[in-house]
Amino acid sequence: MLNKLVKSTIILALTTTVLSATNFNAGAEKDRLEMIKFFEAKFDDPAKNKDRFFTYFTEEELEQKYDKNLKHMDFNIGSYAYSKDARSQYEALKEMPPYEDAIEKGEVLYTKKFANGNSLQSCFPDLTNAGTYPYYDTKTKKMVSLTSTINDCLRANGEKEWGTKKGPMAEFQAYWVNESKEAGKNFDIKINSKAEKEAYERGKEYYYTQRGYLKLSCATCHVQGSGQRVRNEVLSPLLGQVTHFPVLRLKWTDIGTVERRLSGCVVDQGQVPPKDESQTMIELLYFLAYMSNGMPVDGPDVRK
Repeated sequence: MLNKLVKSTIILALTTTVLSATNFNAGAEKDRLEMIKFFEAKFDDPAKNKDRFFTYFTEEELEQKYDKNLKHMDFNIGSYAYSKDARSQYEALKEMPPYEDAIEKGEVLYTKKFANGNSLQSCFPDLTNAGTYPYYDTKTKKMVSLTSTINDCLRANGEKEWGTKKGPMAEFQAYWVNESKEAGKNFDIKINSKAEKEAYERGKEYYYTQRGYLKLSCATCHVQGSGQRVRNEVLSPLLGQVTHFPVLRLKWTDIGTVERRLSGCVVDQGQVPPKDESQTMIELLYFLAYMSNGMPVDGPDVRK
């Protein structure tokens, strides 16, 4: 009888733990599934949805220049998923990827010895896990991004930290992310605790908060405005927004991190961006990465 009682107690405790972990994840997962439904409905037939989503376009333009019947995974390539003209340019660039040099430089950096004999490889023996960042470190009780963990490794080994927007940081990330892509990995962001849930909610709040003198939010452009034109650019969707970083933007002429791109967007909103290794920036990335859960790691890549 006692053994049965003990076994029942253990089973109940384990069940409660699993349910609690699932509950922490419930709100975020609902957000993600609703966003998938939104984008699939919006780009099911842009011409048909003109009055609801594309009021500044003509039906003829939407029929000629925008694809239809898009599904969840199609959005992994951003606005190239629905803009026919942009995708043709993208496919031409991909024939001779301009970021291959960055991958090669990143591979050299990976095994280059520090003064103490260690290397980045000592810190990161497995490079097939890019899709698990950012994550919550239970020891430091802080969110960790790909950028912050690389600099943490450098600092711990007595090396000078790297700049967070381009150069060696972006080059090593290009190699790391490419290794994850070659291994066929998907984004797999976890929310299994109250701390992670709260970090996700803060990142979500930042994404949807209007700021700056223009009173714009990230969502203004990339949820409501996705598919709209700003000058000659077609705005990208929230889904898959971080899956392809780091990227070589033709505007930059070199490869840059996701923090570089996000900072530029916030500046365009008329606001001072958060520091790249700050919890605010990493929580924003955490939200974005979770919204891309299940999508393939697809970086590095090229963008206009």
